[in-house]
Amino acid sequence: MLDKPSGPTSHDMVNVVRRGTGERRVGHAGTLDPLATGLLVICLGPATRLSEYLTRKDKRYRARVRLGQTTTTYDADGQVVAESSHWPEHSALEAALAGFRGPQLQRPPPYSAIKRGGQKAYELARRGEVVELEPRSVTIHSLELVGWQPPECELEVSCSAGTYIRSLAHDLGQVLGCGAHLLGLRRTASGAFQVGEAVPLSELKMAFTEGAAAWKRYLLPADSALTDWPAVNLLLAEVEHVRHGRAVPLGEAPAAGGWARAYSPTGEFMAVLQADTTAHVWRPHKVLLS
Repeated sequence: MLDKPSGPTSHDMVNVVRRGTGERRVGHAGTLDPLATGLLVICLGPATRLSEYLTRKDKRYRARVRLGQTTTTYDADGQVVAESSHWPEHSALEAALAGFRGPQLQRPPPYSAIKRGGQKAYELARRGEVVELEPRSVTIHSLELVGWQPPECELEVSCSAGTYIRSLAHDLGQVLGCGAHLLGLRRTASGAFQVGEAVPLSELKMAFTEGAAAWKRYLLPADSALTDWPAVNLLLAEVEHVRHGRAVPLGEAPAAGGWARAYSPTGEFMAVLQADTTAHVWRPHKVLLS
């Protein structure tokens, strides 16, 4: 887990880790914009195969929003395209926030990495093309006002994966009628991981200069990212079934959306399983230990 500073991209952080560790297979589990700071989960080696599950985890953020200014990118890096000097009352702001809680359709910002026609939206937007992406289903589990000093407010957000906090800031400004953009963003949690447990970039870079023993102390077991899933302890015969992609008995009713961690009789994390409740079996979704 890395505590990303403001400025570099998530891909920049992957390159830093790749150079420092000498491991070619490095990825991250959820992009942070260059402006944003905070928790960036980095996957190394075989653990990169788990990134698809980690990116689906809920996220938590602390966001600073500037009311009265609308920008092209929905954040402070963009050009201001509209301004207002009329701030809402505290009660109006609270009322507007209430409308964003729960399941909803959210339109991603035009300056995003989402592809349209094979090209990234931000590439099209930079060329002056009008980009209007399709709304996506997201869920904002909680949204609290934790600071209010006009024209800025500070929000704490817990949301589903795929939620754009830039779009939330922009849409809030539209509802209030004064416009708004994201001034700053810090990711404080991703799934079970907390930013307080993450290593700062400067500290990690220092560890890279000290050698493998220094930086390896920051590594976590791959299955630590999936502790909210049930554990399935396989029998010896079932290990061979899973290794060859064959199903094993389901046992108790599945939890956590039907996913589970599979372990060999010696305690090795070996696969991700998905429940097939119709056939009453666990089906291997990804085998990590051959």
